[in-house]
Amino acid sequence: MKVDTPVKVRRPIFDSMVPLVRPVLPPFEVLEQDIRRIVGTGMVTKGSFLRDFEAAAARHLNVKHAVAVSSCTTGLMLAYQALGLEGDVVVPSFTFMATVSALVWAGLRPVFADVDPRTANLDPVAAERAITPRTSAIVGVHIFGNPADAEELQAVANRHQLKLVFDAAHGFGSLYQGAPVGPQGDVQVYSLSPTKLLIAGEGGIVATNDDELAEKIRIGREYGNAGNYDSAFAGMNARMPQFNAVMGMRSLDILEQAAERRNAVVDLYQWRLRDLPGIDFQEVRNGNRNSYKDFSITIDAEEAGITRDALADALADDNIDTRKYYEPPVHRHTAYREFADHAELPNTEMLANRSLSLPAWSSMDDEIVLGICESVRNVWEAA
Repeated sequence: MKVDTPVKVRRPIFDSMVPLVRPVLPPFEVLEQDIRRIVGTGMVTKGSFLRDFEAAAARHLNVKHAVAVSSCTTGLMLAYQALGLEGDVVVPSFTFMATVSALVWAGLRPVFADVDPRTANLDPVAAERAITPRTSAIVGVHIFGNPADAEELQAVANRHQLKLVFDAAHGFGSLYQGAPVGPQGDVQVYSLSPTKLLIAGEGGIVATNDDELAEKIRIGREYGNAGNYDSAFAGMNARMPQFNAVMGMRSLDILEQAAERRNAVVDLYQWRLRDLPGIDFQEVRNGNRNSYKDFSITIDAEEAGITRDALADALADDNIDTRKYYEPPVHRHTAYREFADHAELPNTEMLANRSLSLPAWSSMDDEIVLGICESVRNVWEAA
């Protein structure tokens, strides 16, 4: 008589799901007094808290103007419009869709250029190759919070008399040559959504040293109305409420703590995973600091013996959330394929096929990091 041997099922490393992100917000007691003042005065928009937040953000970024808007996306739309861009704009495809969607909303044609496979940022050489006679600007992205090659991109822009814009959605907490990213290029646009280090709930910051550009952004966020109810141009409602400004101000107070903790988390990840064949990490240039809005690794299936997708499935079995940023890259999105007929983007395609973002947040305990690393190592040993 045959007796089946019971199959031993290993318990997941974590009893409940470890999320990819967990927002770290200022304590309510820190916000309470300011919120009571807002409610008491009824000034829920365009008040003193918004002005104070803009001033504090400008000081932190070392720029003359920090204009608060309703989102990074509306900030990009207004910036592209205010710069008077026309025709083609060189942009990476390995980025969040809003980098490109805002261009198309502004009536511009994205021309996709490849990224550096090590930094995952726009490659200045590829960007210069993508310039056409109709090009008016280059858009760089601090991908995952890794500062873009601002000096090299500026040199390309100068040679061709182009505007230089940075999608700095991941940029708060990043350092370029020891200082916060901000003064580089013509304008930088930041996100303050809950997945970021500096959180306002929702919202964005447009940072620039250009007085005229800043004024156009301010008017643009008010429907194009400079105050006389005569639209100077077609704007939009892109105002940031005072509640968001209060949260943003208090979140700015703990930004450096958040950035330092995320870098410590990544250091621990790399220490435990760097010896595994086929796994690699985003390169950060000397003198820079990554905010690590996301901690993304790459998996070479031939060396590792396992694909990125199989690793993600295995981690899910251990209750570990992951994301495949950015798959598909923007040039393969349904809405933007028509702009991609020229594109040869081997590094973008490689990163899209290999990148996997692991959980990382600003209050993450070492024990959670070590548990995730244990799960990854178990998968490697099995492979």
